[in-house]
Amino acid sequence: MEQVIFKDLGVADYQLVWDYQQGLLDELVQRKRGNRGLTENDPNWVNRHHYLLFCAHSPVYTLGKSGKESHLLLNESGLETEGVQFYKINRGGDITFHGPGQVVGYPIFDLDGFFTDVHKYVRFLEEVIIRTLADYGLAATRIEGYTGVWLPGNEVLPKRKICAIGVHLSRWVTMHGFALNVNTDLAYFRHIVPCGIQEADKDVTSMQVELRKPIDELEVKARLKYHFKDLFGFEFSPQEAPVLSN
Repeated sequence: MEQVIFKDLGVADYQLVWDYQQGLLDELVQRKRGNRGLTENDPNWVNRHHYLLFCAHSPVYTLGKSGKESHLLLNESGLETEGVQFYKINRGGDITFHGPGQVVGYPIFDLDGFFTDVHKYVRFLEEVIIRTLADYGLAATRIEGYTGVWLPGNEVLPKRKICAIGVHLSRWVTMHGFALNVNTDLAYFRHIVPCGIQEADKDVTSMQVELRKPIDELEVKARLKYHFKDLFGFEFSPQEAPVLSN
């Protein structure tokens, strides 16, 4: 059974965590190269493992490689006034916000240990979120043509995106991941076109807004971990992840 090393990074700088992810991805890719041509019963085989990182970030907007910079509605002065950083990054998708009150998850998975299908992988990430939200009585869903997790609309409310997803793969090793709005200040989304979606019948939301009370983020993380383990079929490893350092 695959082994996943878990680490909660707490509140951490975006660039620092991006670099940390890249270092872990490089480690897993190097491990794959070393195992090339070997079988798992070969004495030179190095056992495969994976990482699952949780964190929150100081306020930051990130623009995916397929996004439009015009979807950021603040100039440099406006970003400074709002106290928000901005990064162009190498994940898929458009622009989104990360900040306090979110649970951001970064799986650094070697998909050779699970399945080599990027679309299935994204659907699995969505399913982890959908199952977690169901634990809180929220009937989340997917919308055809849109990545991420949504709450359905009705005669009064639009469809509301509660979790953004964007990934990057190198040699079937993943990085980046999801941002689940738990107690997020949604005002930050007013300064962007979230995920490049401008339709009037779509908006963003959080668990706190939908459930009308603050949510225990540690409990949410525990539920997410359970559903990751259950859906992907792995075990959490007692091994420690490398230290995150400046």
